[in-house]
Amino acid sequence: MTDEIRIEPIREDHVEGFRDALDIVARERKYLIFLEAPPIEASLAYVRDNIAGSHPHMVAVADGKVVGWCDIRRAARDAQAHCGSLGMGIIPGYRDRGLGRRLINAVLDASRAAGLHRIELNAHADNLRAIALYEKVGFEHEGIARHAVKIDGHYIDSVKMALLFD
Repeated sequence: MTDEIRIEPIREDHVEGFRDALDIVARERKYLIFLEAPPIEASLAYVRDNIAGSHPHMVAVADGKVVGWCDIRRAARDAQAHCGSLGMGIIPGYRDRGLGRRLINAVLDASRAAGLHRIELNAHADNLRAIALYEKVGFEHEGIARHAVKIDGHYIDSVKMALLFD
């Protein structure tokens, strides 16, 4: 079923769909530190910056609709320019189909080609599905940030993970 879903680098014409997908996942209030997507202007600026800065950013497109994304932002400081931070999400109805793995593999391939050496991420400790995916593609646990996130009055630990390219 994932054959009909294309994974492709983000373009400006994906911005509205990317923002919509981000908003859907954010409003679930359990996977992201966003509780709603930024305004369209901010989303457009983010995507333009990713494109201009060659930050790997892939989207999953089904029937012309963005249903997921995965991006890696290179660190801004020279001493950490070999590092990137990963973020991703998939809207309900498209999960548990292998799409997350396809997205993350595509963005990791692009990151390796861009010369990145270390990819890091933070996952909510109760997001066991995401943590299992990250482990399957080679991320290792580096620590726990206790009570790093607070949503609706509840604290959530954050699992810090990283992958190093050889």
